[in-house]
Amino acid sequence: MRILIASGGAAQSNIAVQLGAQLARGTGGIAPTLLTVIKHESEYSRGQAILTQAVDIMALEKNTVSTKVRIGNPAKEIISESEEGGFDLIIVGSRPTHKLLTRLLGSTVEWVVSHAPCPVLIAKGNPTPIRRILLCVSGADSPSHQTLFTARFVHLVDVSHVTVLHVMSQISADPAPVQEWQLYASAAELIQENQLEGQLLRQDILALAQAPGDVQPRIRHGPVVGEILAEAQDGVYDLIIIGAHQTRGWQRFLLDNLAHQIVVQADRPVLIV
Repeated sequence: MRILIASGGAAQSNIAVQLGAQLARGTGGIAPTLLTVIKHESEYSRGQAILTQAVDIMALEKNTVSTKVRIGNPAKEIISESEEGGFDLIIVGSRPTHKLLTRLLGSTVEWVVSHAPCPVLIAKGNPTPIRRILLCVSGADSPSHQTLFTARFVHLVDVSHVTVLHVMSQISADPAPVQEWQLYASAAELIQENQLEGQLLRQDILALAQAPGDVQPRIRHGPVVGEILAEAQDGVYDLIIIGAHQTRGWQRFLLDNLAHQIVVQADRPVLIV
């Protein structure tokens, strides 16, 4: 897997580099690329200093890396590099913010997520080893895109457990009339009774058959964002994996609102497929 790690030298970027160093151990010898973006050629020495710091962090995990400096707008240059280099994963850092303008206009991270040609891992919180993964599936398709990517991703890290979570917000995935019990059933009950949600969960579980560690399905009932964040806390997961629509302009707020909310509110890394 080809990994692009973007670093701006700040604390959140260092978290991204540490996370990238952890993943790089499982890439089969494919060296990740460290990228920093400067606005003007006059800042080249500063860019080199940022990369030197990032290389030192990677060296702690005995990783070899390649480095690159690009000039221009950070978000656009990250996307350009990911497209030109054919990367499979982008890692970026995100600092907590509650500013209204940031939520409305979008940060560099949000712009990268909206335009990336591949999954984006947003580094947040403390850079702990990724052992427990919360994989969120919508039931729209199965196995989902995020499940198929997770099946590859889990081999990069020392995973001990994956929970495949579907949140039922009082609406069944089955267009046919449903009984009330289905809206409050557990994952095991839905699978045993061969309900549509159970069928979809079973397919996602089968897609992860080669994943190391334990893989378990789970159903929660309630508002999607709240239940995902609650499960992340309750299960002490090290990474949340979600799917998102790739949209442009005002449509992002309509089609990608759930992913946006999860990224803003989560206190741990989020991988968006």
